[in-house]
Amino acid sequence: MAAAADVRTRDWYIDKFVQLVVFIGGISAIVFILGIFVFIAKEGFGFILHNLKFKEFFLSPYWDPTIQPYEYGILALILGTVSVTGLAMVVSIPFSLGAAIYIGEFAQGKTREILKISVEFLAAIPSVVWGFIGLKIFNPLIIELFDVPVGLNILNAGVILGLMAAPIMVSIAEDALKAVPDSYREAAEAMGATRWQVIYRVVLPAAKNGLLGAVLLGVGRGFGETMAVLMATGHSINIPTSIFSSVRTLTATVAAELGETVVGSPHYQALFTIGILLFLIAFFINLTADLIVRGIRKG
Repeated sequence: MAAAADVRTRDWYIDKFVQLVVFIGGISAIVFILGIFVFIAKEGFGFILHNLKFKEFFLSPYWDPTIQPYEYGILALILGTVSVTGLAMVVSIPFSLGAAIYIGEFAQGKTREILKISVEFLAAIPSVVWGFIGLKIFNPLIIELFDVPVGLNILNAGVILGLMAAPIMVSIAEDALKAVPDSYREAAEAMGATRWQVIYRVVLPAAKNGLLGAVLLGVGRGFGETMAVLMATGHSINIPTSIFSSVRTLTATVAAELGETVVGSPHYQALFTIGILLFLIAFFINLTADLIVRGIRKG
């Protein structure tokens, strides 16, 4: 009896220890996110208090924080980010949803496994490698095909970013399609629906929340990318007028300039203010995607 009691006591302590480890692991993500935001906010707070002019910062296309009079306008950077991300979604959404539908609804056996591995392999490619692909392959290709002087532009970065965002979108979209009960498919087939009619009229509407969540996660991936767009966009501060315009994104600006600024200077603080803006955008996008995936929001 004593031995059995000792075993139960030991199991109780092990159970409590595992619960504590799991709790710490779960809460640590929240702590890390709050810590990152506090650090970014602390570094950018001085600029927000003393140097931020809302109209100039958000509505001026002129960014020149190195020569007096200093200009801290991020409109061109915002439009560059939005244009690259928007084109990336135009490229990525059809590819990702098509791949998810084929993998989840049509592919069987080894074909499905090979396709899933291939899609996941795209996610394993470092962003700097994608940047080199845009710089060395897409750049001359765009120049030759479209007869433009420079191939480092929105089109180049949009295609690269679309391929980079595709894996996470395919993965989430496939999970959403798998979550649709088989009884829905069986009922539609029993009514005489073809395979495509089952997918188009039954499966896709039933999985719409998960599919929207996948798209939003892809958008978040696009907004947060740095190195590939730094190398593929031309890194030129312009208001985009076409897909062949060279632009600069918010993330690329922070990456390119932060290492060359004086710590604590207005330029340094302005870059952290851009970081705050990016953090809030990414947080909003990911929160919205999470709510949609959970089915809390409809639409």
